[in-house]
Amino acid sequence: MRRRHILVYGFALTPMASVLLTACGEDKDMPNAMAVFKWDRDVCTRCRMAISDRRFACQIRGGPKDTVFKFDDIGCAATWLAEKGKEYPWMADATTRIWVAEFASAGKNWLEATTAHYVGGKTSPMGYNYAAYAQRQSDSISFDAMGQKTSATWPANCHPGSVKTASAASVLSK
Repeated sequence: MRRRHILVYGFALTPMASVLLTACGEDKDMPNAMAVFKWDRDVCTRCRMAISDRRFACQIRGGPKDTVFKFDDIGCAATWLAEKGKEYPWMADATTRIWVAEFASAGKNWLEATTAHYVGGKTSPMGYNYAAYAQRQSDSISFDAMGQKTSATWPANCHPGSVKTASAASVLSK
């Protein structure tokens, strides 16, 4: 009889436990309108690698359907912007949002990617090796400069042998 009660109560409590665990797993630090990352489950839109290193994550959101693209490395996002500009013309629209994790906060703070400051020499998931900071650093570069550098080196990083396209800066400046 005791076993039966444990099973009945256990099954009855399962939905409640699920709700509680889901609530605990929500990321409350996401900026307004940013989609929640499912760490270690979401995959990078460009390279298909699991997004797990919170210090380098990036997200693009916009277009007529409010489409969300997630990336494991800001270099993947910048290169993807350069590659997909014609396919997704809304990316050049001022309403398109691009966020990048602030390196110094281990991904707890999110920055507007186009105004963040980028420092090279960090070990990022796909080897583009740029980290984002809110404040200007002595050796930091702009989003446009970082986009030009990453899109110029991308064949060695994600898709060897592919043809290079325009930089991310040219997509956003249209």
